[in-house]
Amino acid sequence: MIIHSWNVNGFRACVRKGFWDWFAYRAGDVVCLQEIKATPDQLDGDHQPPEGWEVVWNPARVKKGYSGTACFLHPGAAEAHIGSPAPQFQGEGRLIRLEFPAFHLLACYFPNGGMSDERLRFKLDYYEAFLALATELRRDKPVVICGDINTAHQDIDLKNPDRNRDKSGFMDIERAWLDRLAEAGWHDAFRLFHPDEGGWYTWWDYRFKARERNAGWRIDAFYVPGELRDKVLDCWIENDVHGSDHCPIGLKLDL
Repeated sequence: MIIHSWNVNGFRACVRKGFWDWFAYRAGDVVCLQEIKATPDQLDGDHQPPEGWEVVWNPARVKKGYSGTACFLHPGAAEAHIGSPAPQFQGEGRLIRLEFPAFHLLACYFPNGGMSDERLRFKLDYYEAFLALATELRRDKPVVICGDINTAHQDIDLKNPDRNRDKSGFMDIERAWLDRLAEAGWHDAFRLFHPDEGGWYTWWDYRFKARERNAGWRIDAFYVPGELRDKVLDCWIENDVHGSDHCPIGLKLDL
């Protein structure tokens, strides 16, 4: 099974930039999108998947042009659930759960904490509620996590760690949650194959020609539980794919 995840930073904009060309060539079995910034009623036929695919939408309801997630998959492949890890987080369209026979897939767009202290607290509380949900679901079957995590974990996960330690996305208090995720038995799938390799990023600021200089952050990831570690055949970053300020990432599982 091949799963992709991509923060498209506006699905309609990404479609104009060649999304369906990428999809036709690399879609695999499941494609999880973050930051779709649209509701289904705003999308016409140009934004619908080709024959043989269905789409699960979870747009933001709090305001238009904001947040939102979507998953493309083959009809009948999984049971879909939309919502949030706890009632207080409803409305931002941040989570889709796909229940496959062998595992749960949590496709998530985690909050950004950089706008204010209030949003940082929202992000940290969301992390806690999400981990509680993932832990509870894992009692039933393995849980794979994917999406825009919005935090770089280690120094090698961003170009300039020293100058960003006090910024949301690389603060110690945010990174500590990723430590706890690892302690709870989830593995960063990309690091299973590139344990100490820097220079691999998934997001670049649109300003300052950051992508041209590869001055980025690795904030999009797959996390697999220990019980599926031996089933991970590959995990990769498609940094040659444009269309967003993020690039797609992929995971191949032997299931």
